[in-house]
Amino acid sequence: MDFPIETRRHSAAHVMAAAIQRLFPNAKFGVGPAVEYGFYYDVDIGRAVTPEDLGAIEKEMRKIIAENPEFKHEEMSLDEAIALFESLSQSYKVELLNDLKTKGTTKMSLEDAQDLDTENPAVASIYRTGQFVDLCRGPHVGHASEIGAWKLTKVAGAYWRGNAENPQMQRIYGWCFDTQAELEEHQKMMEEAEKRDHRVLGQALGLFTFHAYAPGIPFFLPKGMAVRNELVKFVHEVSYGEGYQEVQTPQIFDCELWKTSGHWEHYRGDMFTMTVDEREMAVKPMNCPAHMLIFNMGLHSYRELPIRLAETTMLHRYELSGTLGGLARARAFAQDDTHIFARQSQVQAEVLALLERVRAVYEVFQLTIAEAVLSTRPEKFMGEAAQWDRAEDDLQKALTESGLPFGVIEGEGAFYGPKIDIRVKDVIGRKWQLATIQLDFQMPQRFELSYVEENGSRQTPVVIHRAILGSIERFLSILIEHYAGAFPLWLSPEQVRVLPVAERHEEFAASLASELHSHGLRAECDASKESVGKKVRNAEKDKVPVMLVVGDKEADGDVLTVRRYGQEDQQSIAKNDLIKKLLEEIKNRK
Repeated sequence: MDFPIETRRHSAAHVMAAAIQRLFPNAKFGVGPAVEYGFYYDVDIGRAVTPEDLGAIEKEMRKIIAENPEFKHEEMSLDEAIALFESLSQSYKVELLNDLKTKGTTKMSLEDAQDLDTENPAVASIYRTGQFVDLCRGPHVGHASEIGAWKLTKVAGAYWRGNAENPQMQRIYGWCFDTQAELEEHQKMMEEAEKRDHRVLGQALGLFTFHAYAPGIPFFLPKGMAVRNELVKFVHEVSYGEGYQEVQTPQIFDCELWKTSGHWEHYRGDMFTMTVDEREMAVKPMNCPAHMLIFNMGLHSYRELPIRLAETTMLHRYELSGTLGGLARARAFAQDDTHIFARQSQVQAEVLALLERVRAVYEVFQLTIAEAVLSTRPEKFMGEAAQWDRAEDDLQKALTESGLPFGVIEGEGAFYGPKIDIRVKDVIGRKWQLATIQLDFQMPQRFELSYVEENGSRQTPVVIHRAILGSIERFLSILIEHYAGAFPLWLSPEQVRVLPVAERHEEFAASLASELHSHGLRAECDASKESVGKKVRNAEKDKVPVMLVVGDKEADGDVLTVRRYGQEDQQSIAKNDLIKKLLEEIKNRK
């Protein structure tokens, strides 16, 4: 039978748990879902899992698959299931079952993948794989031999249910694919990704660093700041586009703002809070509530709409220390964040224009749009169903007209409105979630926003939340890995390095670097006492896109010897022609 890959991956997690139970009979099990590219299981064996353990678990898994046990499904009452897992000393499973019994759900606030609910919350769904028994809603493959190609990969710490106050478990990860060829291809991609790790390259290239005094908040070094400034400039010139008005709002607000917006109730744990003048305050984790205040500072006519407000000031979010990951997940970041205040009749045209801009933005970076996803009205939603129906129809029509491939996920929209999320593919085939376009019916009502319609009535605008790069810091982490640190000329922190052949050429080389700098090029002169060959190798190591080797011929004439990063061949070109060519390349962001 041809099983969906998610089913194979989930089944692989169960086989892994069965192997762990054989090797560690007293092991306690948390949850083991399928995830992108594979699966994991959270386990507690009473100590850390070692690389040797990982090899033993993988060996035992192969034995189980050779035995080919059946995945057997059964249902029982919650009380029967609680008694079963108590007899097995599986306290984590008992906790989930008690939640199901008392709350009607096991859904966890931090990790939706661990939702074990069934259609009937009074019944527990159980799967048996050989001697291993698990609380699971399934589905699974029929027999273990139908899982496909798999491999265990790594172990990480994970707090039970994502809560730092709970016990820390060991999360064992694995990959799983339909075929061995797909698994090997993915392994090659991951090996290449490891070489491109932005945390390693960022340090090696002198772009950014971190310090214990500011955990999770990056220090941008001069070279990194040059790249970041170029991205911010790109945001102003391209990502925002015409028709946007840039604003700057405070970093700290009274908690009453966040209560009005709803964040105090739903997002407070992710905010940095403080008491100032006996008032409870919070550092802003997003810009949208402040933009609502700006819109409300004046009376607006329908003729003014859409009003587009943009902002790139820093945002701060309290991410758990275990979730931090270099620039990809930091506690401080900026976004190409905009909010469009529009009439309902303007939504489709605005979204279509945004989708066209998304395509144009990613083309600059040679990132390929892999797919778009439209998430529709959830079971619990704000506003009228008819309003949602029209909004979803507008989004779907805009996606269809844009020509982007897209899918629909029913019921996964935010409670305040439907949304479009866009994933891109980098040069080695990895997918990244980037742009988001969200319609918001709730916040405009909570802030009592209104504009004067053509007939003189007061109407509430729809707000479109949009970001294309998203977090500039996270986008930079993606670019570092996408380009393997070898940025295109316009983004490179050091665009030109002048390499004097001998000491007698240093004065000319320094003067040339200064002249290039006066034209707006980020140029440096390598006046070290190294050989010219070593200087070239150093420039290649630093991934400088343009190297100018200066000897007697160059110092005495007007023709320069040019070497581009990654190319063995050199070319000779007149200085003024080279400057013109480089400036044109930078201007066009080639």
